[in-house]
Amino acid sequence: METLPVNPMGEKDTSQPQQQWEKNPQENLDSTTQIRQQPQDPPTEILELRVSPNLASQILEKPQGTEKLASGLQGDSAKSRGSTSEMPEPLQASDLWYCPDGSFVKKIIIRGHGLDKPKLGSCCRVLAFGFPFGSGLPEGWTEITMGLGPWREGTWGELIEKCLESMCQGEEAELQLSEHSESPFRLTLASFTQGRDSWELEASEKEALAREERARGTELFRAGNPEGAARCYGRALRLLLTLPPPGPPERTVLHANLAACQLLLGQPQLAAQSCDRVLEREPDHLKALYRRGVAQAALGNLEKATADLRKVLAVDPKNRAAQEELGKVIIQGKKQDAGLAQGLRKMFG
Repeated sequence: METLPVNPMGEKDTSQPQQQWEKNPQENLDSTTQIRQQPQDPPTEILELRVSPNLASQILEKPQGTEKLASGLQGDSAKSRGSTSEMPEPLQASDLWYCPDGSFVKKIIIRGHGLDKPKLGSCCRVLAFGFPFGSGLPEGWTEITMGLGPWREGTWGELIEKCLESMCQGEEAELQLSEHSESPFRLTLASFTQGRDSWELEASEKEALAREERARGTELFRAGNPEGAARCYGRALRLLLTLPPPGPPERTVLHANLAACQLLLGQPQLAAQSCDRVLEREPDHLKALYRRGVAQAALGNLEKATADLRKVLAVDPKNRAAQEELGKVIIQGKKQDAGLAQGLRKMFG
C-alpha cells in the first residue's frame, strides 16, 4: 500500500498536484480510508521510557544497584515496543532504597508526605503483611516504639527498625530480603510521634538506655541467644560511643561481652577486635585476654594465642579454661610443625 511521502520533520508532504486528486476521486478516497484504518506502530521515543510489569520484582529479587537498574530499564524497553496495551508507570531509581548494609531492598509503593522520619522514642502505628511467625511484628495494625521493646531483638526487628527509620508518614513499601526469594513483605507507616536523635539525648539518658540494653543482652546470652545479645550490646555501645572520651567504664564490659557473643557466632576476627578495645583500656583484663587467645587460635595465629593464654595463667594459674585452651593450642602447633617438616622433606628429599 502506498502512503503519502513524509518529510524529515515527520509531516506529510502536501505538495502533490491538485489535479492528481481530482483525476480519480473515488480511488483516492478508498486509499485515504485504508491509511486511516492501518494501525500505526507506537512512537518509539515514548515506549523507550516505559517499564515492563515484571521489572520491579526482578530488581527486588536480585538487588544489584542503580547501574543494573538502568540496564534493566533499557533492556525492557525493547520488549515493550511490540505491545500497544496500557503500560505501567515508569519505575524510577528513587522508588528503590537499598539498605546500606545490604540486608534488604525497599520499594516505595505509596510515597509519604513531609520530611520527618521516626527517631529514637517515636511511637509508630504500622500495618504489616507477609512477615513470618516469630518476626516480632504481628500481622495487621500494631504500635511499636523505636529503640525500645522486645520486638527489636530478632533479625526481623532490626530490619523493620532500619526500614522505619527511612520512611515518611503515610508511606507504604515492600521489603525484599537479600537472602530470601519469597514474596516481599509489606509495611505501612500510618503515623508516628516525635522522637529524638541520639545526639539530642543528655549523657545521663544515653547511659540509662545503655544499661537497659546491657541488662537485656545479658538475659538473652544466658538464655542461649548470643545473636540477640550481640545486638543489644552493639546498640548500647553505639549510644556510649557518642559520649566524650574516655567514656563510662561500661564500654569495657560491653566490648568484652560482645567478644563472647562473637566467638559463639563463629566470628573470631570480630571477637579479637572487641578484645583489643578492652585491652586498650585495661591491659590485664583476664576475660579479654582469654577470649582474644581463643580467637587468635581460631584464626591460626598460634603464637599470639599462646602469648595471651600464658598471660592469663600468669595471673590465675588455676584457670581451667585457659589451661585447656593452651593445651589445644600446643597440640595444634605440634601438628602444624609436623606438617611443615613433612612438606620440607618432600621438597628437598
